[in-house]
Amino acid sequence: MGRCAISSENTAYESASLSDGFADAWALAEPVKGWMTRAQGEALWQAARRLEKGDVVLEIGSHQGRSTIVLGAAARTVGATVIAVDPFVDGRLFGGSPTRQLFERNIRHAGLDDVVELVAGYSTELRPDWDRPLQLLYIDGKHDYWTYTDDLRWSAHLPPGAEILVHDCFSSIGVTLGTIAKVLFGRRYTYVDRATSLARFRLAPPSAADRLRVLAQLPWFLRNVVLKVLLRLRLRPVARLLGHDSPYDPY
Repeated sequence: MGRCAISSENTAYESASLSDGFADAWALAEPVKGWMTRAQGEALWQAARRLEKGDVVLEIGSHQGRSTIVLGAAARTVGATVIAVDPFVDGRLFGGSPTRQLFERNIRHAGLDDVVELVAGYSTELRPDWDRPLQLLYIDGKHDYWTYTDDLRWSAHLPPGAEILVHDCFSSIGVTLGTIAKVLFGRRYTYVDRATSLARFRLAPPSAADRLRVLAQLPWFLRNVVLKVLLRLRLRPVARLLGHDSPYDPY
């Protein structure tokens, strides 16, 4: 009993220690437009704080830089760097070159120019020729099955046991299907936990218990799909009955 209690206290202490400084980083990131919650930002912060000097974070999908700021601020505290990959696709949803300008402005405003390196391009086109080692991978790119599962292949540049964080993991059909195929039925990734739809995986072979924990998330994913349908049908009062009091999709 005593040893278990000590282990629990140490885990709580480590979590609190890793969160030191997050409030300041979030104050810089929160005004930036994006779909990352505070809890998800803290999960990114803690993952980057577990890195060491000289380590590299790869972020796939940066938009205006909300998550990049959190990762960059955390990386600075340990002497790591962040590579942000985004093609800045033209169109109403992503904004193209104006979004890139906003990203660069937001990174400058946060004082992270020396920590964050932008690589403008499609992750699927950059990956085959990539030769730089990575220590942390954050995936928030295109949410279809094929792009997401290709983005998981960036893990070839990670060391064993490294962390992989995936946004919209249990709120996007394509990403969830990819997770079922590559994590639930795969041999390479272990599910650790999640902050709402942001899931954390470890580059390690999963046990049977690990696979069961992925299965346990699927009812929550199905709820999110129902909520998305209700929002598309403009049935927000019905969505509220399921605990979703927002005009935006669950993420």
